Amino acid sequence: MSDKTYQKTPEAVAALTSAQREVTQNDATERPFANEFWDNKEPGIYVDVVSGEPLFASNTKYDSHSGWPSFWEPLVAENVVELEDRSHGMVRTEVRSKHGDSHLGHLFPDGPQPTGMRYCINSASLRFIPVKDLESEGYGEFANLFEGADAAE
Repeated sequence: MSDKTYQKTPEAVAALTSAQREVTQNDATERPFANEFWDNKEPGIYVDVVSGEPLFASNTKYDSHSGWPSFWEPLVAENVVELEDRSHGMVRTEVRSKHGDSHLGHLFPDGPQPTGMRYCINSASLRFIPVKDLESEGYGEFANLFEGADAAE
């Protein structure tokens, strides 16, 4: 992986929409089936909307019927932090970005194989980079994931 530096900056936070700010900075959850990427099938990667760190790829995205983008594995595991969440009277695993410290969503043990995990992620925490833009956006190192394979959901 490249030696790119990913970080949360005041400028990046100021540029967020109100929905992105509520989700990433205030741990909110967007409505199911009413968010940007829940049914996106285009090949590419998803990065933290705040820091730009790579988080998930379309080739691990699947339809969990939950109404949120769901992935069975992170693209760069080191960029995804798992924390215990005891809010709302239950115990869950919160998922945050390492460098942006953005609230992404939650992790559940009811996903498909090979991991059996479901990273249930808020679209508002993500920016999608289509395969055709990986090089120009500085994520060319991930282009090989989509060569000769159907990367769509």
